[in-house]
Amino acid sequence: SVNTLQNLANATDGLNVPNMEKMGFGNIIDIKGVSKTDNPTASYGILKMKSKGKDTTTGHWELMGLELENPFKTYEKFGDEIINEFIKRTHCKGILGNYPASGTKIIEELNNEHQKTKFPIIYTSADSVFQIAVDIDIIPVEILYVWCQIARNILDEKNYGISRVIARPYQIIDNKPTRIGGLRHDYSVEPPKDTILNILEKNNKKVLGIGKIYDIFVGSGVSEKITTSGNTDGLNKTLDAIKTSDADFIFVNLVDTDMLYGHRRDAYGYKKAIEEIDSYIPKFLENMTDDDILIITADHGCDPTFKGSDHTREQVPYLMYSKNKNPENIGIKDSFVYVSEVIKNHLI
Repeated sequence: SVNTLQNLANATDGLNVPNMEKMGFGNIIDIKGVSKTDNPTASYGILKMKSKGKDTTTGHWELMGLELENPFKTYEKFGDEIINEFIKRTHCKGILGNYPASGTKIIEELNNEHQKTKFPIIYTSADSVFQIAVDIDIIPVEILYVWCQIARNILDEKNYGISRVIARPYQIIDNKPTRIGGLRHDYSVEPPKDTILNILEKNNKKVLGIGKIYDIFVGSGVSEKITTSGNTDGLNKTLDAIKTSDADFIFVNLVDTDMLYGHRRDAYGYKKAIEEIDSYIPKFLENMTDDDILIITADHGCDPTFKGSDHTREQVPYLMYSKNKNPENIGIKDSFVYVSEVIKNHLI
């Protein structure tokens, strides 16, 4: 059965996460390499997902207090009416692909054709996404972004129920089509109701989004954004923000864990990513004030030992460190919304 943490630890001979271990990570479930502790420094527990779905947008929205009753739609291929309208409005003359695929694979499969025709490569996944890949040495990245906005408009006008349009720029590096993660851009559907981010904004609190956060919420309730080119960059920018930002809430998404390792079923890469995150925890804690809290959780599973390349719908771990609150075992909460309640109680 799927279980990202347990299966990943078993497949890679255990996780080495001494800092999360002290917080009580090993008390949540049995994880190879992670000991249980009688004196956890953080509150710990498990969150169940209530919304229908297992994608990035659904998970992040629920963490911020918005449960979705209807899941976003997924597609095996996009219908002629969507594609024809896209070709008409972008003047791109044609498209390649239009099937579910791994992004790294499809650009390798269709790159030669793309070089000849200059047609964008369109693909989806088991997620609710409309992805557009181009070699930005042929089609400038600015044009790719315009095409993505056009796709977002088409999908919204007739409510096709697609969560995100994603710009996937790549270049040929050492004769190999290589995605440029730092130029990726997500065009999400807007949250249908207020989240805790909007509530904070109405209470004159400042929200800083690091990584994909601004895109996932289409800027709604996010006062300031910092983009990242991967996990290490995201962790460094988070540390910098803890030291210098005047934001009341810093909301961080570390995308590599999922994008580079979960989807590609790379258990060792995933292990390394989690261990890298763990190594930053002492630096975060020593730069926090007595009033700050640190929450570590996830928006869905992406079990690298499971078949396929899709997210896995799972319960997620929860850790919350606070200098002046006694650690507790919160047990199993029946919704990710619990996180938004903790934030609200802390800040408002």
